[in-house]
Amino acid sequence: MSETIFLLALAIAAAAALYSSVGHGGASGYIALMALAGLGPEEVRPAALVLNIVVAGLGAYRYLRAGRFDWNVFWPFAVTAIPAAFLAGRIDVPEAVYRPLLAAALAAAALRYLLWPQIDAIKPSAAPSKFIALPAGIALGGLAGLTGIGGGVYLSPLLVFAGWSDPQRATGIAACFIVVNSVAGLAGRASSMALLPTYLPWLVLAACIGAVIGTTWSLKGLDKTGVLRVLGVVLGLAAAALAT
Repeated sequence: MSETIFLLALAIAAAAALYSSVGHGGASGYIALMALAGLGPEEVRPAALVLNIVVAGLGAYRYLRAGRFDWNVFWPFAVTAIPAAFLAGRIDVPEAVYRPLLAAALAAAALRYLLWPQIDAIKPSAAPSKFIALPAGIALGGLAGLTGIGGGVYLSPLLVFAGWSDPQRATGIAACFIVVNSVAGLAGRASSMALLPTYLPWLVLAACIGAVIGTTWSLKGLDKTGVLRVLGVVLGLAAAALAT
């Protein structure tokens, strides 16, 4: 393993630990790291989805076992997100379009983490409105397919802010949502599997280690405010680099 790949694996392990601690797969972080490492969009999108599936899958398993899930909140978003992610995953996005699109997605995620890191005080009060959940699922699924970002970074604050879930269950709902979105997006780009970097297994191993650490932190009641602000700074820097 070269020094560059080793450093990238370490960075992905750290990102996986931070993201999984809040129920996210971490695709926005992996994409930022791989893009800054010089990987092209044809490698970044499928690789990010694979890492997303691994990290969010592990998180979903652990959060489901801990009772952090609500099917009635999950399905209205997932039912439209899955086909949207699959169809969007089949679209070949030119790099001239992909870079600003990705920069905008990362910037939005950065603002979420920087400006609204603490959501624990908000309590659930209602079931999700289908008039919001169904189109939101389409939008987040499409974003997952186009960019490789699973959408959990946007879904979890929406669930809590709208009063549809408490922060604990939102972590499990977001993790499951990321898994189905990422699987659908990757299925839409099945041909891109041949373009995955040969050293991806090392990145997957690093992501698994990070996910175990992050989910353990979360289940032990880690204060996530500082973690989210760190993620916001990292994503903001990546968005600025991609936009230039």
